[in-house]
Amino acid sequence: MPDTPVIKDPNNKLRAPFAARFIATGFLSGYSPVAPGTAGSLVGLALYLIPGFEAPSLLGAAIAAAFCIGVYTAAQMERELGEDPPVVVIDEVVGMWISLLFLPKTVWIAGLSFLFFRGFDIVKPPPARRLEALQHGWGIMLDDVAAAVYANAAVRLVMLLLPSLS
Repeated sequence: MPDTPVIKDPNNKLRAPFAARFIATGFLSGYSPVAPGTAGSLVGLALYLIPGFEAPSLLGAAIAAAFCIGVYTAAQMERELGEDPPVVVIDEVVGMWISLLFLPKTVWIAGLSFLFFRGFDIVKPPPARRLEALQHGWGIMLDDVAAAVYANAAVRLVMLLLPSLS
């Protein structure tokens, strides 16, 4: 099978292949003119809502695969567009899934996870801000992983304080 041709734009920069662009941008949701990170998070949430997707083995496998593919495609987009381009939202998709991992699948939990994840992703408490500085797609992905772990923990705390939500 032949390799995907490398395309150069008029400024002589390498362009990422369409497949990499499609994945890195969360099925093109990253091109949203308003809040592309939120759009990417909504894609992650929509995929999570597919019946059965919340099963820890399936969701865990999807997280692992999307994370690895995300590092690779994000690095390709960084080479083309510069450091942490806003159109790259595969990190938000993966982050949304991590924020929901091992939690009950309810509307309240999904909504809380979404709000906490977006909040932590924007604020980037330590070590997320430092992770963001890593190169070659790693920083793009890992700062959102940190935000998602915080979001998951925050939802668990809310569930302890308000058990009726779960």
